[in-house]
Amino acid sequence: MPFLQAVELDEPTEAALTLAVATGIGLLVGAERERRKGTGRGRAAAGLRTFALVGLIGGVAAILESWAALVTGGAFVAIVAALSYIYGDREDPGITTEVALVTVFLLGALAHQSPQLAAAAGVVVTVLLALRRTLHEFVNRVLTENELHDALLFAGAALVILPFVPDTTIGPYDVFNPFRVWLFVVLIMGVSGAGYIAMRAVGPRIGLALSGLAAGFVSSTATIGAMGARARQDSSIIGPAASGALLSNVATLVLMSILLATANTETFEAIIPALGLGAAAALLYGGGFALIALRTQVPTASATGRPFDLRVAFGFAAILTTVLFISAALDEWVGPGGVAIGLAVAGLADTHAPALSVASLVAAGQIEARDAIIPILLAMTTNSGTKMVLAYSTGGRAYALRVWPGILAILAALWTGGLISLWALE
Repeated sequence: MPFLQAVELDEPTEAALTLAVATGIGLLVGAERERRKGTGRGRAAAGLRTFALVGLIGGVAAILESWAALVTGGAFVAIVAALSYIYGDREDPGITTEVALVTVFLLGALAHQSPQLAAAAGVVVTVLLALRRTLHEFVNRVLTENELHDALLFAGAALVILPFVPDTTIGPYDVFNPFRVWLFVVLIMGVSGAGYIAMRAVGPRIGLALSGLAAGFVSSTATIGAMGARARQDSSIIGPAASGALLSNVATLVLMSILLATANTETFEAIIPALGLGAAAALLYGGGFALIALRTQVPTASATGRPFDLRVAFGFAAILTTVLFISAALDEWVGPGGVAIGLAVAGLADTHAPALSVASLVAAGQIEARDAIIPILLAMTTNSGTKMVLAYSTGGRAYALRVWPGILAILAALWTGGLISLWALE
């Protein structure tokens, strides 16, 4: 039985390619290990030549297409690695080099079936080894316990739970898809985490503008309230706070675009002119305060915290599920106009869930992509009303007078883009 159902190696050039890639992986990893090998009696056993030979052994074992050769070669490398660890005279108790040795053998064997994949994996292994100090420093001194906890939660949600969620519609009106709902939750967590990482990477001194832009990936409404509270505490930063509040709308519209493109391409293509013009308006208006914001030092506390809030993620799922049923029920009871009414009401709390709900209806074939434009814009309109009320209640009159014109300009740009789409789709 041929090993790994390998590609036929009738021509010497194909065998030479396998051996070249296998040896190259060993040389690449070995070069990095050679730099850390040390000197004298305490030096590590495996260096450049050893790793190159181990990769070559893996390639030869695969070419022979024999399980015996593979097992024998793998056992030999594993035994050598174990003996090197047991009898090695080193201060470092880790087994990184020994594990890398076995990995190079396996990648050398993989080079017979997929040279490109093996080479790419070899580069990844080398990078991980080379970034030893950086990774240790990041985990031990930079990454907080809360951040590590949230990273593990995200990995579990994306890699453990998501693959097992059923990808089928269930329940009344045949519009609820558990896989899509959980996928949207994972996207919210991922994009929010990315915004948080960007904020941590540049530090808090960049200012309220960047802080608001990053926070907008979590919630533009919440960001406007937070900036208003800060502006009320210190009237000297009303301008920068307004910049951060309005720039958060850019992140919200970018996130909306990503989610709609994932949910339904037709809906995304229909609404993209509106989202593009809205984001441009937010950039132009928020840019009026950007220079002030960039010169304003953000307190350290505002650059720390959690990458994402589980309550926001699960609340998003709850809103999405509720709106899906309400919209479908209204659509059945009073026709397509009921969708617009239901989404406008839901938009008071959130814009992403209503937009994704109507995109799901388009994907299910219950409405046309053109019919999704007005409901989405209505949800954004009612949500803008919520933002304006929140701006006044948290930041006071001076803050609201700076934020309101920006929100109205964004809203006008959204409706302009939406009307252009409706005209183009007639």
